Amino acid sequence: PGGHYKPPHCFARYKSAILVAYRNQEKHLRHLLYYIHPFLQRQQLSYTIYLIQQVGTGSFNRAKLLNIGVREAMKDEEWDCLVLHDVDLVPENDYNLYICDEYYPKHMASAMDKFQYTLPYKSFFGGVSALTPEHYMKMNGFPNTYWGDGGENDDIATRVHLAGMKIVRTSPHLGRYRVMDYNEETEIQEPWRRPPSHHNTRKTWKADGMNTLQFRLLSRTKHPLYTKITVD
Repeated sequence: PGGHYKPPHCFARYKSAILVAYRNQEKHLRHLLYYIHPFLQRQQLSYTIYLIQQVGTGSFNRAKLLNIGVREAMKDEEWDCLVLHDVDLVPENDYNLYICDEYYPKHMASAMDKFQYTLPYKSFFGGVSALTPEHYMKMNGFPNTYWGDGGENDDIATRVHLAGMKIVRTSPHLGRYRVMDYNEETEIQEPWRRPPSHHNTRKTWKADGMNTLQFRLLSRTKHPLYTKITVD
């Protein structure tokens, strides 16, 4: 219930909140829930899956939704780890542990089939990442001002460095992910490009993030496999 689980026969060493920014991707969500619950239970984690849903027809704002998810999730539990997870990615290797690195933010989706199991470019921080609440607050969370352009991953990678940290990556043979509904034929015709950044992260990171987060919480409901947080 509510997407919460803890191992029945042992004490979980780690508590992880899985945060998924979401809008109208029902098919992807069903696939993700089908795979991710047994995957996390085999790792004997205590965890909750949070779905943060944006209402309306405006541009999607993944980064801000994840900020909201962190704020709401921290009301429930003192989580050891915040796992930020795209809805269309499924992990392929059970040894890819959904726990945080003690010292630095961890990029987990280091090898996606979409990019031939390599990084599309050196600073890429998209897909799935894991940060402790301390890491998250130290970098002032994610930017709230990225609407629909997908460039927030580079901003976040820059924030990690500006906050005096570095990105550690799960090794590629462990951090393998499958992208759902990925079509190789269209990808060959239109190769994936790094989105342009229109933000001066160095100037804005301290003034745009968790400390300036504003939203309207419309509902918070427990579903059989996840907790749904609906926001405007």
